[in-house]
Amino acid sequence: MVWRRNRPENAREPKGASMHEHETDYLVIGAGAMGIGFADSLFDLSDTRITLVDRHHRPGGHWNDAYSFVRLHQPSAFYGVNSRALGTDADEATGTNGGLRELASGQQVLDHFDAVLRQKLLPSGRVRFLSMAEHSGVDARGRQVVRSLLNGQETAITVRRKVVDATHTGTQVPATHSPYFEVAAGVHCVPPNALPCIARAHSRYTVVGAGKTGMDACLWLLLNGAEPSRIRWIMPNDAWFLDRANVQPGVEHLERFFGSLAAQFECVAQAESPEDLFARLEKEGQLLRLDTAVQPSKYRCATVSRQELAELRRIRSVVRLGRVRAIASDRLVLEHGVVDVLPGELFIDCSACGIPSRPGIPMFQGEEAIHLQLVRQCAPSFSAAFIAAVECLVEASAEERNAMCQPVPLPQEDVSWITMHVTTLANRQRWSRQERLMQWLAQSRLDYGTRMRSQVPSQVMERYMRAVKAAAPCWPELLAACEQRRAGHRLPEPA
Repeated sequence: MVWRRNRPENAREPKGASMHEHETDYLVIGAGAMGIGFADSLFDLSDTRITLVDRHHRPGGHWNDAYSFVRLHQPSAFYGVNSRALGTDADEATGTNGGLRELASGQQVLDHFDAVLRQKLLPSGRVRFLSMAEHSGVDARGRQVVRSLLNGQETAITVRRKVVDATHTGTQVPATHSPYFEVAAGVHCVPPNALPCIARAHSRYTVVGAGKTGMDACLWLLLNGAEPSRIRWIMPNDAWFLDRANVQPGVEHLERFFGSLAAQFECVAQAESPEDLFARLEKEGQLLRLDTAVQPSKYRCATVSRQELAELRRIRSVVRLGRVRAIASDRLVLEHGVVDVLPGELFIDCSACGIPSRPGIPMFQGEEAIHLQLVRQCAPSFSAAFIAAVECLVEASAEERNAMCQPVPLPQEDVSWITMHVTTLANRQRWSRQERLMQWLAQSRLDYGTRMRSQVPSQVMERYMRAVKAAAPCWPELLAACEQRRAGHRLPEPA
């Protein structure tokens, strides 16, 4: 995407009087979690004018397209904008998350973002929201052009400061994704959005995809009465999960929260290889897997409760023959084999990538653009708010800002657990040299660890600090092993 304010080589001439004109300080492309999260913190830390542009009719990005039973996998306390709590911070009394902090529903997430926009940002007169619109380029005068999806009307926006790209992660969901496999005529294949509308029983339910959406679909079927024997799960790859009980907010959970972090660093300090590290993390209860007989090859930051994992393990028909290539009326063709299809079988397509694998790029592009990405592992909401804090509180060059905002690799393979930690720790070390940033972190709703650190029992904090110090010299060797894998020399997995 071209953000330059000078005339691009392929810029088109403006359409004249028919084109609306608008000025703003920051143009934020995308009003999903990161876009509106950035705008919220930018609003609080400056007196600038902000324009948000999104293809949806309200903020929330992919949450607008998600299935009706979607929920956060992490506690609500760690998600949303920095200035406003999401949910009530209460424990759930029933269900597979019973006894743990609430997980906001998709509708609650959308209401949260909408309330921030309607009750805070728009009434100020400093923020404008261009809904049902898309950024379509730069005109001959260097203005950013936004086009309405409904009537094609274009608005030329003069950006006085920066264009903010909040679309880099490019989250995909089933409702906006076409299956990557062939589906024969007459085969009933639906996205998970259609599950609550099913009005009859099917001979079998085959869930295609083993990511967060696939897990949600399986749990929905089980918790709504589908017999485990009638559910088949197509699992191209197994993944490591985080135990949600280890990442609970609240003073009463501080000892376990920081104790869990200490245990992870202790495992790093003792590990002889990535495989050994994962074995140690599992033994210490820091990582979980669906089947203890199958070595996971992926890690996507997904969290589960022990109850959810127990439910998922009730599904005995798990097909590990690679990705689906085609669904015919009588057979399911996969990369490494073929399995049967029953008459009246329902296929639930959960194969959308979620977060596609994209290389990180410098976040601060001179004085013209910011590309929002993760600065902390598994923390998109925090990352967006923090980048806004860097923009407003740190007087430095783009190069210096980029040094403290190195993009954390998006989670994909199992060793992403390692690479994400390495970049997160390096970023955090650089933040510690910025007094104003540390003051912001100490007050941030989304930085639970920094905000609550003073209340951690001394013996737990001492253990944590010892573990961090012991692990520090071990990260480079583990990182080198990760690079060796990527170079095509993957180490043999344990039998």
